[in-house]
Amino acid sequence: MEKNDLSLSQESEERGEETALLLGNEAVAQGAWEAGVKVVSSYPGTPSTEITETAAKFPEVNVQWASNEKVATEVVFGAALAGARAMTCMKHVGVNVAADPLFTAAYTGVNAGMVVCCADDPAMHSSQNEQDSRYYARAAHIPMLEPADSQECKDFTKLAFQMSEDLDTPVFIRLTTRVSHARSVVTLGVRDELSVKPYHKDAMKYVMMPGMARKRHLDVQKREEFLTEAANTLPINVMKLRDTSMGVVTSGICYQYVRDALPNASTLKLGMVYPLPMKLIENFASKVDRLIVIEELEGLIERDMKAAGIACEGKKYTGIQGELSVERIQSALLNKPMPELSANDLPARPPVLCPGCPHRGVFYAFNRLGLRVMGDIGCYTLSALAPLSAMDACLCMGASIGMASGAERAQGREFSKGTVAVLGDSTFIHSGITSLVDAVYNQEAITVVILDNRITGMTGHQQNPASGKDIHGNPAPAVDLEKLCESCGVKHVTVVDPFDLKAVEKALREETARDEVSVIIARRPCALLDKIVRPPYVIENCKNCGACMKLSCPAIEHREDRVEINASLCIGCGMCAQVCPFKAIREGVRA
Repeated sequence: MEKNDLSLSQESEERGEETALLLGNEAVAQGAWEAGVKVVSSYPGTPSTEITETAAKFPEVNVQWASNEKVATEVVFGAALAGARAMTCMKHVGVNVAADPLFTAAYTGVNAGMVVCCADDPAMHSSQNEQDSRYYARAAHIPMLEPADSQECKDFTKLAFQMSEDLDTPVFIRLTTRVSHARSVVTLGVRDELSVKPYHKDAMKYVMMPGMARKRHLDVQKREEFLTEAANTLPINVMKLRDTSMGVVTSGICYQYVRDALPNASTLKLGMVYPLPMKLIENFASKVDRLIVIEELEGLIERDMKAAGIACEGKKYTGIQGELSVERIQSALLNKPMPELSANDLPARPPVLCPGCPHRGVFYAFNRLGLRVMGDIGCYTLSALAPLSAMDACLCMGASIGMASGAERAQGREFSKGTVAVLGDSTFIHSGITSLVDAVYNQEAITVVILDNRITGMTGHQQNPASGKDIHGNPAPAVDLEKLCESCGVKHVTVVDPFDLKAVEKALREETARDEVSVIIARRPCALLDKIVRPPYVIENCKNCGACMKLSCPAIEHREDRVEINASLCIGCGMCAQVCPFKAIREGVRA
């Protein structure tokens, strides 16, 4: 790298006086707007979704929901290549999907700034694993910044765009659930109206055939060596000496915990978590008697420090699982007892499918027919829980079809005829289509059930290519799922109303008996979108047989000697009346 210094300021110059109480996610969007971002493309994923939703409110920014994170990353790379600052946002498992273009984008570099926001989910509040995205920064050789509050979310985003252009690389911003979804005061600035940079054809830089890639890999190495040195003077890495008997190296939300748990301890707060400012860390270590590393999830910082010969401790106290907290840190380092909570302090509120959820009838039918269910990521994953108990496996977005195909290969065709693959409309678009093509091509005999509730429900009702609207709610071309499946080679595509339990069972019996791939589309809008007002159902002369309880509907409440329907929750779907063997449930009157 030609440069010998990197002129990065901890906080961008503020030209406005206004402040606002913002979520960390909202502050990232604000920072991107102030930085002159022109294109944002993402796939929704908790805890990152609000970044893109907030960005969509800025008229100067072209914002879209992409079909998946790989596509989103390719879109923003194309925008950055063409000269416009661009950003994509995703949850940690979304980085898995985006990794293919992202790793190579580190080789090609960029024209205008390209920022990738990844939001990790320690404790798995809404995720299937607890992976640490810092591994991706290391593996892809992409710098990663980690803010600790909303003000830093805004400032670090602006800094990330500057770094991206100065260093000719994508830049990661790593968030975690607590930073994404906590509010703190942010000083608002004004937008830098940047001109789109000229586009220049440069095959040696942007066409990654082996001959070009070998040369670009050398540039990646030089960039990382430069940045490793520059990180030692980067103002976002902040050393504060207090009581030097204990020093703590930390970053992100853990810094906030450390300041509350150990207010007298000296701290080295890392704003850049890859590459690490090792000389600065060595300097800090020389000034304290005992060195502790506090980081959530994996012990990446601690491991690198020990590899560099710096004596420190960390994970032996905090472990690698779950979220940290003030209490956990004090318990680990000060032997302070954790607060005890009785059962009365924490009422059990397990997540359930909403009253009137269209997925309920499908999974009730799966259970009744004794089908093996290869599941997927969505609200419907809750159907694995009793009493529906109708899901055998759930791996990742779009995996259900591939799992069902693999099960047939392992167990044979008859096994497959008792197995279904189930996934939502957004998930099918995200990564199910290619698996369906594969199943048809390889002549499987699986049945795929697409739960088409007309929205991306699990992350808060975002539009998708099958919903007929864009991110702003404007009309957009809608993928015709029936025609799409037929174009993939599926000969038998059946559409059912999931509220009609007999029709659902009939379709499942017929399609699972076929000797080839078939698709059932269970179509009804999400209960939270369906604005039709129906009378609630009532129960008369209840025999207390419990048949309706197997639907797992929150509106159906079990008493000692009977079952009642909570009229304030019931949306009048009528499924309970269909399953009552004594016809004791009927439509009531809306008050």
